[in-house]
Amino acid sequence: MNNVFVKIKQCMNISLLFILYWSSSSQAQQIIHQEYILAPFESQFVASREGKPVGYARLIFTQLPNKLWQLEYESKVSKYFLTDKRNETTRYLQTNEKNKPNLPLLPISYIYNRTGTGPDKSMSITFDHIEDEYLTSIPVDEEVQFPLNLRIDNQLFRIDVPFQLFKGNTEFNYQFINYRGQPRTYNIQVVTNESLDLPIGTLETIKVAIQRPASSRQTFAWFAPSLNYQLVRLQQFKHDKEQGDIQLRIHKAL
Repeated sequence: MNNVFVKIKQCMNISLLFILYWSSSSQAQQIIHQEYILAPFESQFVASREGKPVGYARLIFTQLPNKLWQLEYESKVSKYFLTDKRNETTRYLQTNEKNKPNLPLLPISYIYNRTGTGPDKSMSITFDHIEDEYLTSIPVDEEVQFPLNLRIDNQLFRIDVPFQLFKGNTEFNYQFINYRGQPRTYNIQVVTNESLDLPIGTLETIKVAIQRPASSRQTFAWFAPSLNYQLVRLQQFKHDKEQGDIQLRIHKAL
């Protein structure tokens, strides 16, 4: 029975690794006249653990009417008879504030669902930027208050890190609300440049470390300047043991 619980945890850890990755389309943000221009895309990843394929993940970024954008993430990980399926959907409002440190997108709503082996989980957050006072979280019965600097959802950094690298930033951080409705901080630091052989081909990349305070996990990500600084690989370790490896397989404009 203990072995079953260990395998469930391993399966969920690989799926949690998917939660960290960012969009990876050469058309995701086009660089035009030294500016990032948002554009719809779909990107697909394959995942492995200890060299064996275990699942997939996908990001879809679409433009909606009234200056709205939607970022949808889905993943499925299977190991033996264990499965973990996740979906995250965020809607953003595009603003005209060009001097913001991040992309000019404000999260409006965020929905998370998880099914598979073990208990199902779901959560919904509504970001109130008009009153500028609180967030509401479902299925929590009460309004949950957070500091103003935490009005970022669990997905915005997925499309913002390439923007930061394009600007030449080598150290930056994100304070946000994760898929459990908890405040979290990610510190991003550029480590080195590397050439990688990937399913999509050989690419010159920038390797960054993703640091989480009070966490034993080590996470590294690689971004390709030739693909507009988009993510091409994500690898995570815990106590020097690999938990998962995600690599870009295909990307396309929508």
